[in-house]
Amino acid sequence: MKAYILISVRTGGISEVLSHLRRLEGVLEAHMTFGPYDIVAVVQAANLQKLGQMMAQGIQPIPGVEETLTCVAVD
Repeated sequence: MKAYILISVRTGGISEVLSHLRRLEGVLEAHMTFGPYDIVAVVQAANLQKLGQMMAQGIQPIPGVEETLTCVAVD
């Protein structure tokens, strides 16, 4: 399953968070964005449980990540 992760980052931390995200297994793409979120990551996981693990153990603990919103692709 594919999902889009919208990420808010502490001021000044975008490049560090991007670097960390791009090294995580399952992250297909990660880009800085303008708007209410600072980064959009495209991730791939086998199922919802694996996606939850990726979020809880991989993405949310990255220093500088303040908030995430997960949008699961349905098509």
